[in-house]
Amino acid sequence: MSDASSQETSQAGEHEPGHSGTGHAASKTALAIGAIGVVFGDIGTSPLYAFRETFLGEHSLAIDKLHIYGVVSLIFWSMTLIVSIQYVTILMRADNNGQGGTLALVAKLTRRIGGTRYGWITVMLGVFATALFYGDSMITPAISVLSAVEGLTVVNSGLEPLVIPIALVLLIFLFLIQKRGTATVGKLFAPIMIVYFTTIAVLGTIHIAQNPYILQALNPWYAVQFFISDGYIAFLALGSVVLAVTGSEALYSDMGHFGRGPMRLSWFGFVMPCLLLNYFGQGAMLADLAPHETAEVMASPFFNMAPEALRLPLVILATCATFIASQAVISGAFSITHQAIQLGFIPRLSTEHTSASERGQIYIPFINYALMVAVIILVLMFQNSSNLASAYGIAVTGAMFIDTLLMGVLLFAVWKWRWWYALPVLLLFVFVDGAYFAANLPKVPSGGWFPLVIGVIAFTLLTTWAKGRKLMRERMTEVALPIEVFAKSAKNSAVRVPGTAIFMASATGGVPSALLHNIKHNKVLHERVVILTVQIADVPNVPESERCEIHDLGDGFFRAILHYGFMQETDVPLGLKQMERCGGHFDMMQTSFFLSRQTLLPSDKPGMPIWREKIFAWMLRNSATAMEFFRLPTNRVVELGSQVRI
Repeated sequence: MSDASSQETSQAGEHEPGHSGTGHAASKTALAIGAIGVVFGDIGTSPLYAFRETFLGEHSLAIDKLHIYGVVSLIFWSMTLIVSIQYVTILMRADNNGQGGTLALVAKLTRRIGGTRYGWITVMLGVFATALFYGDSMITPAISVLSAVEGLTVVNSGLEPLVIPIALVLLIFLFLIQKRGTATVGKLFAPIMIVYFTTIAVLGTIHIAQNPYILQALNPWYAVQFFISDGYIAFLALGSVVLAVTGSEALYSDMGHFGRGPMRLSWFGFVMPCLLLNYFGQGAMLADLAPHETAEVMASPFFNMAPEALRLPLVILATCATFIASQAVISGAFSITHQAIQLGFIPRLSTEHTSASERGQIYIPFINYALMVAVIILVLMFQNSSNLASAYGIAVTGAMFIDTLLMGVLLFAVWKWRWWYALPVLLLFVFVDGAYFAANLPKVPSGGWFPLVIGVIAFTLLTTWAKGRKLMRERMTEVALPIEVFAKSAKNSAVRVPGTAIFMASATGGVPSALLHNIKHNKVLHERVVILTVQIADVPNVPESERCEIHDLGDGFFRAILHYGFMQETDVPLGLKQMERCGGHFDMMQTSFFLSRQTLLPSDKPGMPIWREKIFAWMLRNSATAMEFFRLPTNRVVELGSQVRI
């Protein structure tokens, strides 16, 4: 599909991913219900801590009408501007053949501006947003589960010593069940989250009914008054208010699973009203309290909304909701890692498919256990959800601000909005998201440094792999012998033996080093020699009709290319079944796969600093083999080594 047609489809909304373009209300409703269970857990559990942290964070606020109404108004307008307008209304139109998320958006943008001098800036912004996501995916499970388990102290203050052990047990259990897949557990997600959202909406409605004046906070003037009165303190309060919209980027990232229509229905028809009712309810409850009651209630306003007899069930329900929210973030980390591997930013990692029917359900052991260790360290280091809140905001707001910059490229370079229309929209969100990011910068010394450190490390690894891979391919191409020349010279200089030899090659030109080594040492050629390259397109999915590209080079030599999207699994044996034109059917028992494993050597003129070369060499040594990644039959693989200087 051309860029122009892709743009038209995206803007017109003709392609609704997730339900095969059907417009039936029943299927749309079913998908909307499924989205409630999978997508909205992160933003849905924010009421557990967002309101509390705004008042009791590093820069505490007086609990009076001015501040309560001001904060509630800020939460309402933040949710409206950032989630409803920026992500749900605008960015959800920016799908890449139905898929959303930062990497999918970058792939879409680079098709249009990749060859320009600004194209690399777009790629780097996308990579850094991805790096920040890993920090977010570590903090979200820790803060969500901790904040829920801390509700036990509202039920019984003597349970406080058990909070961290219980949270750790739940989190470790969460990571250990990942290898079993989430299909079975996932069936319970939607009903539990519907009960959770309904419960928090009912609690909020009860308190609003007791103090309906809180609805005046819908007026943005209360937020303005807050800033006029408190100035810099109100600005710093934005750093906690933004916790109410954490998870908004997940709505865009998970668009491919459900489609923009069902997700918009879920958000506007159910999730947003429930959240707003709860936030307004928390504000109404606090505004009704006597001064001597505020300190005790403010320690956990979410759980204090419920009558004392119902607080323990609410703690259990909230813990289930945070468990689901954490599951969604971990699954998101697997998905974004898979995308980054396919797009060439992360080395091949061992990937397991946990569902025979749903290709998107994957499990990456390295990512799973790295996240588990990081989450355990976070819980032990920060001890409670209030301390973790300082670390949380910087990763979220950083990723949101990058999304805004990428949205600017989208409006001007891809959608080509008129500047007097696009510029005000862009400036509005640059101002809003920039303000939230700036408000979180003072939190860097008290915890915000953690996601920044994780982001810098991840960014360094991602860019080092991409650069090293590019240099290695360039060096191999420089010395590669044209396959046409090789085929003519080799046909009479080596003994032909029965069977098929498939030589995996990263480039579509030249002779793979494994083929050269094989003929040099074994002095034989198979009857059918196939040079096979797997190419990953910058679209999520490549249809099966476009999977295979075959060139007959004569004398039993073939050049074959398998095309995949960055969301698809690269199953080479399955792809070969469609290559009947490549000299006939492939019998796996008569086929041998020859792989090259490169060893890096020091170069007189290194293409990147030595320390980065060492990192790249370490990543190359520890990456999964092509045999694992391409799902090759283990008893039909021959691996030959070669040396490369970069």
